[in-house]
Amino acid sequence: MTLAHKITTLTVTIGLGLSPMWQTVAADDAPIAIAIHGGAGTITRDNMSPEREAQFEAALTHATEVGYKILQAGGSSLDAAIAAVQSMERDALFNAGVGAVYTFDGGHELDASIMRGDTLDAGAVAGVRTIESPIQLARDVMERSRHVMLSGEGAAEFARELGYAEVDNDHFNSEHRYQQLQEALERLQQSSTTGDQIALVDWDPAFNMGTVGAVALDRDGNLVAATSTGGMTAKQYGRIGDSPIIGAGTWADNQSCAVSATGHGEYFIRYHVAADICARVKYQGQSIEEAGDAVIHDVLVAAGGTGGVIIIDAQGNIHMPFNTEGMYRASQSSSSPLDVKIYRDEE
Repeated sequence: MTLAHKITTLTVTIGLGLSPMWQTVAADDAPIAIAIHGGAGTITRDNMSPEREAQFEAALTHATEVGYKILQAGGSSLDAAIAAVQSMERDALFNAGVGAVYTFDGGHELDASIMRGDTLDAGAVAGVRTIESPIQLARDVMERSRHVMLSGEGAAEFARELGYAEVDNDHFNSEHRYQQLQEALERLQQSSTTGDQIALVDWDPAFNMGTVGAVALDRDGNLVAATSTGGMTAKQYGRIGDSPIIGAGTWADNQSCAVSATGHGEYFIRYHVAADICARVKYQGQSIEEAGDAVIHDVLVAAGGTGGVIIIDAQGNIHMPFNTEGMYRASQSSSSPLDVKIYRDEE
C-alpha cells in the first residue's frame, strides 16, 4: 500500500470513529493497469493473413483479460503478470513455452525472469529444457531460493526438488518454428566463416524476436515485470539473451516504472535497456514516454538494435514504443479500455 493510500484510508477511518486497524486494504479507486507484448519484428498487413491476425488478436486479448481480472478482484500485480505470461507460454503463436524457437541443434532452451517493484526481489531461469512454464519457475527462484538466476540442469534440479512435473523437450515443438529453423540453418551454411555467421547481413530479424512479457500495477501501487522466451532461432553454445537478465529484458521499481522487452537480445543486454528506461524516469524526472522513446528510438537505433518494450509507471500510465514494423501488444487499465494492436500504423 502506498503512503497516499494509507493516509486516505486512515482519514476515512478516523472520520467514522473506527480504529485504524479496521482499514488495511487499498482504496478501491486506486489505479490498476496491465500491458503485454508478444514479440516485435517484421510484422505488416502484407505478410499477415486475416485468419492469423485474428488468432493473434484473440490470444493477446485473452492474455490481457486474464491478468486484468486478477487486478480487478484486488489481486497482486505479481499474480496478474504471471497469469498473462503463462497464457502466452501455452499458445504456439508465441516464442515462449509451446511454440518456442529451435536451437541450432534442433532442441529448445527457454529463459524467463520476474521482478517486483516494491522489494526489488527478482528471479530468473536460463536454458531450461523440460519446464512447462519457465515464468513460474522464475517466480519460485525469487520466492523459494537464495539466488536470483538458475540455469540449465541446475534450474531443472531445483524444479524437481519443488515437485515440478517435467515435460519432454519436444513438448515445445511446432511446425512453423521448425521451418524457421531450416531457413536459418540454410543462411548460416551459406556463410563461409564464423565471422560471417556472427554478423549476417541478410539475417532475418524475426529469428531474434518473439519474446512475451507483461507489466502490471495493482491497487497497492506495486509494479511487476515478467518476461519469457524461447530465445533466438538457431542459437548455439547455450546462448542466453536479455529476457532472463535483470536490467536488460526485465526491470521493475515502484519509484519509477516496470519494463519488459522484446527484440535482439544482445543489444538489450549491452545497453541495459529495461533498467536504463526506469533510471531516466527515476533520476532525470522523465516521463515513460520520454524515457522509452529515447532508449528505443535513439540509443538502440544508433547502435543497430531492433525491438521494443512495454512500460507502466506508478500512476498506471502505459507506453509501448518499438522500432520495428510491428509489435504484438495489448493493454487495459482502470482509466482505459482493452486495446489490442499489432502494426506500427496503429499508433
